[in-house]
Amino acid sequence: MKPEITFEDFSKIDIRVGTIIEVNDFPNAKKPAYQLTINFGFLGVKKSSAQITDLYTKNQLLNKQVTAIVNFPKKQIANFFSECLVLGIENSTKQVVLLQASNNNIGNGEQVS
Repeated sequence: MKPEITFEDFSKIDIRVGTIIEVNDFPNAKKPAYQLTINFGFLGVKKSSAQITDLYTKNQLLNKQVTAIVNFPKKQIANFFSECLVLGIENSTKQVVLLQASNNNIGNGEQVS
């Protein structure tokens, strides 16, 4: 388990819903990954690298809503700049399962609380 954080620490995280509008292979990544382009509505379009190739095909991801942290600074991964962090949880076999809103009535850019 990781160290305990305060509620103030947690309240700084901006988690939003977005729709994946483009998925590309990421051959320069150290571990298998996709390059995602995600529409966050009024927040604009952001890119992310995601190591989710074990459970998801590019076709399965296209137009899928995901949750992401949108207020991290850009992070360079090989020749790519990731602008947000798509949220997922490792399952028992260490594959990443995406965290998603269970309701399709959530619009892109809406905040998850």
